[in-house]
Amino acid sequence: MLSIARALLGRPQIILLDEPLEGLAPVICDMLVGVFGDLADRGHTVVLVEQQIGLALRFADRVVALDQGKIVFEEAAVKLASDRAELDRHIGLSAT
Repeated sequence: MLSIARALLGRPQIILLDEPLEGLAPVICDMLVGVFGDLADRGHTVVLVEQQIGLALRFADRVVALDQGKIVFEEAAVKLASDRAELDRHIGLSAT
């Protein structure tokens, strides 16, 4: 979390986060997802690499799924969130 705070101090327009929720308590994860959504709402581009897809889908506009470095799915987040079969096929992990 400290590295996220330090990155935000520079007021970047693009923020790349690689699994920032890993190992954090659920209440902290929820708080950070809210912050990421607020940043996106203020015009920042937030690129999030995250395995907790359920949390990521709370604020994501688009989802890109990679398999061995190749794009296997690219679509609006709402489409993926509303189609459990598509989610299971491309993500293969529980979306809870």
